Amino acid sequence: MAGGARGGPEDECPTCAVGPHTDPEQTKGTRAGVEAPAPYRARPTSVLASAMLTLHTPHANRNPDSAAPGCVQCRKGTELGFDFVFAYQPIVDLASRSVFAHEALVRGPSGESAFSILSKVNDDNRYAFDQACRAEAIRGAAALGMKERLSINFLPNAVYRPEACIRSTLEAARLYDFPSDRIIFEVTEGERVQDRAHLVNIFREYRRFGFQTAIDDFGAGYAGLNLLAEYQPDVVKIDMDLVRGVDASKPKQAIVTGIVTICTALGVQVLAEGVETAGERDFLKDAGIRLMQGYLFCKPAFQALGVIDPASWG
Repeated sequence: MAGGARGGPEDECPTCAVGPHTDPEQTKGTRAGVEAPAPYRARPTSVLASAMLTLHTPHANRNPDSAAPGCVQCRKGTELGFDFVFAYQPIVDLASRSVFAHEALVRGPSGESAFSILSKVNDDNRYAFDQACRAEAIRGAAALGMKERLSINFLPNAVYRPEACIRSTLEAARLYDFPSDRIIFEVTEGERVQDRAHLVNIFREYRRFGFQTAIDDFGAGYAGLNLLAEYQPDVVKIDMDLVRGVDASKPKQAIVTGIVTICTALGVQVLAEGVETAGERDFLKDAGIRLMQGYLFCKPAFQALGVIDPASWG
C-alpha cells in the first residue's frame, strides 16, 4: 500500500489501478502574461479526459460487450466539468547558457492559479484529471514547438502498477510526436510515501520505458537520503527553502555543498529551484550546480515558452 491512497477492491483493476491524489507542486509559479500561439488555446478538457481514458483502456475494454468492464476509476470521472491549461517555467543550464527543460504547471483557462483548478478535483474525477494533465502537458509542449525536455509532476501514492498506468502517457507522446526520452517525471521528496519500495519500483519502470526521473524538493522531507541510497534519479532538485539566501547562510551552504558532493559521487545531476537573486546564483554556480530554475531567469510563461532574461546569466 502506498501512502494509504489505495481504495477498496472495487476501485482497482489490473490495468490502471490508481487512487486519489493531488499535486501541490503544481501550485508553484505565476502567470507571465505571454500570449499563446493559436494551436494551444484552451480546449474542453472533459473531452480530453474522455479521450485519454479511451487510449488508456485495453482494446478489449473499449468494447461495451466485453466481459472485462474495467474498474470504477476507468468508468467514472470522464467528465471533468472544468477546463485547464498549462504554464511552462524554464529550467536553465548555466554552463551552456541554454534551456535544459520546462516544468509544466497547471493553470486555469485565463491564467487562474493552480489552486483554483486543484480545488475542483474530487474522488470522482481525480483519475481522469491526472490522465488529462499528463496528456495536456505533452500536447501543449508539442504545440508550442518545445525542443527541450518536459518535466511533469506525479504523486507515487496514485500509481499502483506503473507499467500499466503509464500507457496513456506513452500514447500521448506518440500521438503528439513528443519523444518520450525528453519527458522527466518528478516526485516531491516531501510526499509521504509509506512504501518506499513501491516508489523505487515506479521510478525503475519509468526509466525502463525511456523516461527520465527526478526527486523534487530534496531536503524538505524526511526520507531523502534513504530514498537516494535505494534509487539514483537523473536529477535531484534542491528545495527552494535551502536555496533562499544561501549566499548569506553558512548552514545552508554546508548542506547544499554536501548534497552536491553526494550527488556527484552517485552520478546524479543537481538542480537548484527557486533562484531569485544573483547572489544565490553565484554561490550555487561556485558550488558546482549548473541547472537552475527560478524567477531570476524566468517566471512561468502562461501557455507559452518563457524567454530567459539575458542579464540573468551573470
